Amino acid sequence: MDKILLSTVAYRPPEEVFPYVRSFTEYPRYTDHLKAVDVHGDGGVGSIYDLRLAWWKLGYTARSKVVDVSPPTSLEWQLVKDVDARGEWRIEPEPDAVSDGGVVDDEIESASRIYFEAVYDPYSADTTAISLPRFVSLDRVVDKVEPRLVSEAESVVQRLVMDIEGRTEPRDVELTIHELP
Repeated sequence: MDKILLSTVAYRPPEEVFPYVRSFTEYPRYTDHLKAVDVHGDGGVGSIYDLRLAWWKLGYTARSKVVDVSPPTSLEWQLVKDVDARGEWRIEPEPDAVSDGGVVDDEIESASRIYFEAVYDPYSADTTAISLPRFVSLDRVVDKVEPRLVSEAESVVQRLVMDIEGRTEPRDVELTIHELP
């Protein structure tokens, strides 16, 4: 299994961060390759999200299921078809970020560390479910997709922070990469 784990700080308390993390329907705004999200359920445990992706010569709909929700600290998910993958959004208070001089607004009183984790087996993909171009092997697709997964995760987290903080202009969002495939 491969793993991506990265985090960053948002200058809002966990209670204000969590609704953004939970709002999967907004995610197409955060990435170039997620085209739409269809929701089946109320957003709680058992809800299904069909994530329609397009990249390179590939189109695919990932079906993600919410397996645990613990507001305002955690949302766990897993893919339920075609690929063995699961992950978590985790939010923890980060009081040191407010006092360490990194804050540009004196009115900011709290901060949170947002973690994004994805654990997956790229070779578990059902090749009949993914329409591969002619003469393109799964190995070649995995070699192309894995670096994109990391950059997409980074992009999603950076753009998510902009929304959480209500910014119209991006700020330097420092990403901490804890683990990569």
